[in-house]
Amino acid sequence: MIPFNKASISALEESYLKDALYHSKLSGDGKYTLRVYEQFRQRFGIQTMLLTTSGTTALEMASILIDLAPGDEVIVPSFTFSSTVNAFLLRGAKPVFCDIRSDTFNMDEALIEGLITEKTKAIYCVDYAGIPCEMDTINSIAARHGLFVIEDAAQAVGSTYKGRYAGTLSEFGCYSFHETKNYVMGEGGGIVLNEEKYLERAEIIREKGTNRRQVLKGWTDKYTWHDIGSSFLPSDLLAAILSAQLERYDEIMAKRRMVWNTYHKLLRPLEEAGKLRCAIVPDYVEHNGHMYNIVLPSDVIRTKLVDELKKHGVMAYICYVPLHSAPMGRKLGWTPEDCPVTEEYGQRTLRLPLYADMTAQDAEGIVSLIEQILSEA
Repeated sequence: MIPFNKASISALEESYLKDALYHSKLSGDGKYTLRVYEQFRQRFGIQTMLLTTSGTTALEMASILIDLAPGDEVIVPSFTFSSTVNAFLLRGAKPVFCDIRSDTFNMDEALIEGLITEKTKAIYCVDYAGIPCEMDTINSIAARHGLFVIEDAAQAVGSTYKGRYAGTLSEFGCYSFHETKNYVMGEGGGIVLNEEKYLERAEIIREKGTNRRQVLKGWTDKYTWHDIGSSFLPSDLLAAILSAQLERYDEIMAKRRMVWNTYHKLLRPLEEAGKLRCAIVPDYVEHNGHMYNIVLPSDVIRTKLVDELKKHGVMAYICYVPLHSAPMGRKLGWTPEDCPVTEEYGQRTLRLPLYADMTAQDAEGIVSLIEQILSEA
């Protein structure tokens, strides 16, 4: 049995979790939360970051920080998880779905400018499979039109774009540390504030709209209600798990890339034979080994491959049902024809199992099964 995903947990995570349980705060902003911030500063140069209860709530905080309101429009890819869009739908803003590139499956930057109207307020870009978007172009477009850019880097912790880390490529970066991501805290996320002017308000929003954080810092002796907000602060117990994961950063990254590279090497003959298409990474990107996806010739072949792999105990899954053609997307007035590239690749793309504790032999066995199944198909 090879599951689709499995978090890599060691004695270090267990040790830190026990220490947090007895020697830190059960609520948030304890010593492990502060340690995580220092780890991000040292490794990525990130100066201003706040842990959140999920990648979803990091996106929700960004939507509040840019004051999205009913009537605003947000340009966003459809090939993403619902959280990206829910974050601003909750503020009353409307999605304007942008089709994707056929190579990286990221938002097609060449289409963005044609979608901008007088109501457009922001661009939410998604670093699909840990591959950052073409951020220089996107930021340039946003600057010309006075738009905010939120980088949904949920899958991209540790990836780089032209030497710069994902999550630092626009005003706001949003990470996920969900169980399915490279570095985990169970449920959790983080918002990176690449301009420090947002920090004070972000801390208030994260603490139910109060300035409680200022009390903890010793700046005032009582806290009061200042703004809208919610309970976006995760427990220090979860931060303890993440801190241990970040201490194992190089180990986890190396293991994931080994599996990714094994797939990429062994699947090439099938690509050359026209049986599938391998993952594509631009030469200006260094990926984090988050995901390996293949593109099959048709949805029928993809379905057969998924079913047959499952019979052999291998859990492979589709990526996303595109948001524009999902039930909620149709309710909002979108149709499958609106994003044809997204629609096509949404039907033919398959994610293979990939996690740090997989072995090269696991990946070799999966490729052998794929070869056998596709030859029969």
